[in-house]
Amino acid sequence: MSLDKAAVAKVANLARIRIEEKDLEPMAAELNNILGWVEQLGEVDTDNVEPMTSVADMRLRWRADAVTDGGYVEDVVANAPSREDGFFAVPKVIE
Repeated sequence: MSLDKAAVAKVANLARIRIEEKDLEPMAAELNNILGWVEQLGEVDTDNVEPMTSVADMRLRWRADAVTDGGYVEDVVANAPSREDGFFAVPKVIE
């Protein structure tokens, strides 16, 4: 994939980033260089590589999955500006 000045200008507009006209061509070259590196990553053979969540071999600690009612309704809604029946009351947004 190759980006030209028009594509860089459109992406910058979508991202709400102001890029001067004189900087569009160098930015296109830089982004094309980055995309080239990403395409190289697609060529790497990862068939026998096990998926990882971290570079360090770690195991997550398991805990009992116990469902509780919480029992802290009054504490939770204590600082609410408006509440009703133990819930946060918010103004109607859509009519």
